[in-house]
Amino acid sequence: MADHKSAIKRQRQSVKNAERNRHFKTAVKTAIKKARTAAERKTPEAEHLAKEAISLVDKTRGKGILPANRAARYVSKLARSVSKKG
Repeated sequence: MADHKSAIKRQRQSVKNAERNRHFKTAVKTAIKKARTAAERKTPEAEHLAKEAISLVDKTRGKGILPANRAARYVSKLARSVSKKG
């Protein structure tokens, strides 16, 4: 258990940040899954869902929640799956 005032505050902050990070990571995974499913089914809204997912990945990357290379990998895989021809 933390004894110092600064350590107690740091512990509070880490719990709050972990909760926020979990929210963003879950949202990113859900958006990617929706876009990938739409792309596999070749639905008309696949491109729109992919654009939204890529935007969310970029925002999460900008906040420092996702590492840069992982975000780039997500975007690349998603773009390839959406642009596949029949």
